[in-house]
Amino acid sequence: MPVYLTGLATAVPPYEKPQSLVLENARHLLGPKFPAFERMAGSFMSSGVEKRHSLAPLEWYLEPQNWKTRNEMYLRAGKELFIEASRKALLEADLRADEIDCVVTVSSTGIVTPTLEAQAFLEMGFSQDIMRVPVFGLGCAGGVSGMAIAQRLAQAKPGSNVLLVALEGCSLSLRVDQLTKADIIATVLFGDGAAAAVLSATKPKDTNFVIELAPGHQEMWPDTLNIMGWKVEEDGLGVVFDRSIPDFAAEHFRDVVDRTLDALSMNMGDVDRFVCHPGGTKVAQAIEDALDLQPGALDAEREVLRDFGNMSAPTVLFVLDRVLKRGAQGNMIMCALGPGFTASFQPIAVVANEASNKRNATDLRKREGTVNA
Repeated sequence: MPVYLTGLATAVPPYEKPQSLVLENARHLLGPKFPAFERMAGSFMSSGVEKRHSLAPLEWYLEPQNWKTRNEMYLRAGKELFIEASRKALLEADLRADEIDCVVTVSSTGIVTPTLEAQAFLEMGFSQDIMRVPVFGLGCAGGVSGMAIAQRLAQAKPGSNVLLVALEGCSLSLRVDQLTKADIIATVLFGDGAAAAVLSATKPKDTNFVIELAPGHQEMWPDTLNIMGWKVEEDGLGVVFDRSIPDFAAEHFRDVVDRTLDALSMNMGDVDRFVCHPGGTKVAQAIEDALDLQPGALDAEREVLRDFGNMSAPTVLFVLDRVLKRGAQGNMIMCALGPGFTASFQPIAVVANEASNKRNATDLRKREGTVNA
């Protein structure tokens, strides 16, 4: 049974930070504590990130923070962002919140129980019997893996509607108490944001094209737990970013893509567009090289990185939103690398809606007088 993407929306918090401002404050906060800071300062302006948005205002980062204060900000600002992204996606899908049967919430940057979809329950107007599926720990792979989870849930129940929300507050984990190169790179790249998608087992009627989702695919590499993730520390989460990530992608990504396409009964010639989580400029380049894509093929990926930074899980959905709004059609594969170390894939096909097109053609002939009313 096909599953359809009927709504997709993105949202960012209100605090926009140009990269030059981030560098200025990072130099003030981190420079005195990290002797190698100036040697890495050039990364801010060569990262491909021109600006990003944050859940907290600038002054919040200038004060000491701990687990309690970080989670308080995650809950307060994250809940508002959850509601904004969800409402926009529901509007596009032409659904009310009480018509959603299941909500999948993907996030790895805060810990709140009850989780965000429960926190937003009253404001959203979800039905009392809604199924809640909070997913933690997928990191940068969360947008793709979350879509695959939502697809399976929608497919399992005919007529159902599933809301996926991927939300991250990566910047809330900025650490100034103990610094590594990974902390500096995180400061260079990380932004905050949310994306929401509505998946339905019911085919849309009044659209010229439909967006179909088949079951996704995921693989893990053994002995790679230390490549990417979070360390749980006294005052918050500490980032794990191994410098080998771009080289790892360049060496191993093509093999896992080939295995995935084989599992999906596809080959490279069947794919019209890879929709990727960019991670950073080096990762985006490594993916292009590994897949033998034309230079600049991942243009939307680099644009999202430029405008929003690496938001972890929601980032690939920002890319998908941009690609779809530009009228892309055909077979696409969403893909992302994340903690595990994991590669996650979700096939998407944008195809003509034959029922709608036939109806539109009939309506046109009626207007022209070629069909009896």
